[in-house]
This record gives sequence, structure tokens and C-alpha cells, in this order.
Amino acid sequence: MDIKKESIKKDIREMINLGYIVPDDIPDIELYMDQVTTFMDTHLSKNKRRDDDKTLTKTMINNYTKNELLPPPEKKRYSKEHIILLIYIYYLKNVISISDIQTMLNPLIDEYYNNPNASHSLDEIYTSLYNLEKYQYFNTENSIIKSYECAEKDFNDKKDGYLKDLTFLSLLAYDIYTKKSLMEHIIDKMAKEQEEKSLAEEKNEEAKKKTRRQKDEREAKSNQRRTTGNK
Repeated sequence: MDIKKESIKKDIREMINLGYIVPDDIPDIELYMDQVTTFMDTHLSKNKRRDDDKTLTKTMINNYTKNELLPPPEKKRYSKEHIILLIYIYYLKNVISISDIQTMLNPLIDEYYNNPNASHSLDEIYTSLYNLEKYQYFNTENSIIKSYECAEKDFNDKKDGYLKDLTFLSLLAYDIYTKKSLMEHIIDKMAKEQEEKSLAEEKNEEAKKKTRRQKDEREAKSNQRRTTGNK
């Protein structure tokens, strides 16, 4: 058995075993901001690169609300749905821009946030994602290990340790780049669809206003004729 390879595989498994928030652990009661930051830090501190890194701060939450990534709290209290949206933002902000996150989450907020008539609740959507991520873990692990083995094939001599690491990191970067590019491509399409939908709604609203104005004008003319006739 290659002890070094097994050690690397162990490191890979430990590094990609991210901290997740189990759906059932998200409180059903409303929380104040301090309670929200404490909850997130308690459950996601494992993902910190350094001990002094911040999982979530009050400033971050306020900025998310200001940028319309997060609906405002009710009387300074945050619901379970707020927490779910913050979890999405937490993972996405390390991969894509704030504006891209906004494009991704806008339909989720508009159609499913605090909407009892929606086809699925935010809780159901997050639970589905959580279950899928458990399966995705094994796919990610296998993909990373294969990248390491590819790097090892060309540089397996002891003196080639740096070159092997460089190749391994480059392969990981290529994988991240292609996935991020695909994400951005899909997000751009989503943004275009949202813009077209918004323009169509504006056009429809303008048409309704025009119809109402024309109706009011006809009624005004009709009333004027009746008034003139009575004279």
C-alpha cells in the first residue's frame, strides 16, 4: 500500500467534509441578529480556514438586506426562511459575485419566500439540496482523488514533489474554473429571462393603464354629451 497516497486521500476526505446545517437543526422560532450569527458560527465554524475568520457578521447581514439578497426582518427578528437564505448566501459568496447571487436567489425569494401557496416551501427546497449534497460528496471526493492520481503519474519522483503539487493544484483550478464558468453562463441566462419577464410585466401594466385611460376618456365624453343634451 502507498502510505503517502492514502495519507493524501485522507486529507482530501477531511477537507471536503464541510460543515453543513441539518434541516432539522434550523430553529422554527424567530431569532434576533445576535442569535443568528451565533447559530451560523456554531454550525459552520468547521469551514473556517483560520480561527479568526468570521462565518457571518451583523454587517454582512445588514449588507445582504441592503442589496436585497435577504428580505428585511420582521421587528428585528429573523425567521427559519431567513436562515435558509443565509445558508445559500454563505456558500455562494465564496464562488460567485453578489450580483450573481442576487440573480440566482431573486426567483426563490419572489416565488417561495413566505408564500404558503407556493408549490414547495423553502424548508422543502433546502432539505432536498441537503440530501443531494450528501451524494455529491462522494462524486467530489472521487473527482479530486483522480486529479491527484493524474498529477502523480507524470511526477512520481521524490524530487518532483513541488511539480506534482503544482500540477494537482492546476487541475483543481481548471475544474473550479470550468464549473464557475458554467454557473455564470446559466446565471446570465437567468438574468436575461428575469429582465425579459420584468419588461413584459411593465409592458402589460402600461397596456392596462392605457386601456383604463381610454375607458375613462370614453366615459367622460359620454357624460359630457349627456350633460350637453340635457341643456
